[in-house]
Amino acid sequence: MVPLSLTPASTKLAQLRPEIQALQPQLVAWRRGLHQKPELGFRETITADFIATKLREWGIEHQTGIAKTGIVAMVSGTKPGGVLGIRADMDALPIQELNQVPYRSQHDGVMHACGHDGHVAIALGAAYYLSRHPQEFAGTVKFIFQPAEEGPGGAKPMIAEGVLHHPDVEAIIGLHLWNNLPLGTVGVRTGAMMAAVELFDCTIQGKGGHGAMPHQTIDSIVVASQVVTALQPIVSRNVDPLKAGVVTVGSFHAGHACNVIADTAQLKGTVRYFDPDLTDFFEQRVRQVIAGVCQSHGAEYTLDYRKLYPPVVNDGAIAALVRSVAETVIETPAGVVPECQTMGGEDMSFFLQAVPGCYFFLGSANAEKGLAYPHHHPRFDFDETVLAIGVEMFVRCVEKYHSVAA
Repeated sequence: MVPLSLTPASTKLAQLRPEIQALQPQLVAWRRGLHQKPELGFRETITADFIATKLREWGIEHQTGIAKTGIVAMVSGTKPGGVLGIRADMDALPIQELNQVPYRSQHDGVMHACGHDGHVAIALGAAYYLSRHPQEFAGTVKFIFQPAEEGPGGAKPMIAEGVLHHPDVEAIIGLHLWNNLPLGTVGVRTGAMMAAVELFDCTIQGKGGHGAMPHQTIDSIVVASQVVTALQPIVSRNVDPLKAGVVTVGSFHAGHACNVIADTAQLKGTVRYFDPDLTDFFEQRVRQVIAGVCQSHGAEYTLDYRKLYPPVVNDGAIAALVRSVAETVIETPAGVVPECQTMGGEDMSFFLQAVPGCYFFLGSANAEKGLAYPHHHPRFDFDETVLAIGVEMFVRCVEKYHSVAA
């Protein structure tokens, strides 16, 4: 993918219907209110109360308390049809906000640094519009407001509690505001969109001793260093070079003095890949590498390997629908960005394993306004013009899905 400038290519970004354009000030107000009251996963009580209050105000049928703080709302058209799901995540991150804006976080050490406040505002806007225009679409739209995407993951428990049933969801869509793309673009592709997320914690147990007498020890730092080095060829020599993968050791802690050989060393890392066929491969190879290196040095180890999220894999037909909608909404020359992928992960993947669907990126950066900091940065923010574009995207997807499905 050719890198894009994070400055919008045009001031006229999208064809929005007047009623959705008129929603823009309200969308901004909702988003900013949520931004001021960020909450971590499964603790989104203020956020959930706000969503439920709005749904009650608009007379939209909904259920609260799913997977602790999750909400499901349903809006039906006047014509018969199937059920399309729309998912929006609600949680924030344990980050201290550095932005000096009137709507900055009021919760110390917690911040909406990934755009989930915008996701909620967009889904609310779409629910409101569709509830006021039932004659414009067929079937039912099930809005899923999900907790804890940033961890430990709210999609799986929501699915376990039946959010895809009663009535059964046929397909599902979702979006992520994306500061890696400029305002006025949409990133969508068939197949893998985001990577699997797997984590590991390893403790190497050696034998400590005097730094001047290494022959009396088993140096855990030497062993752990060789483990770090030996993990890298898993991708470069064990994975098909036409496939992508990452093994990163992000934390290495050992020792406390310059003349003491540490008896233990701790490593923490992550594994990422797109191809579902590699689901068990990386865990197997990480275990083999660590076991082999430790055995060669006479060291012992403990390993905790966790599969957090599978890859986000888009269905071809639903991705084509989203792409066709984006081409009618977005007007900038950059337009729809093909083959857009990231090694970041998302538990939208569990919904996409259960039903066909599409997760897409909605460009939200604007370098001219200083709104191009990356996700999870303490100065992250986005161009709020994107909110009405997101509502238009969802509404048109609903209208077109039911015409296609019929």
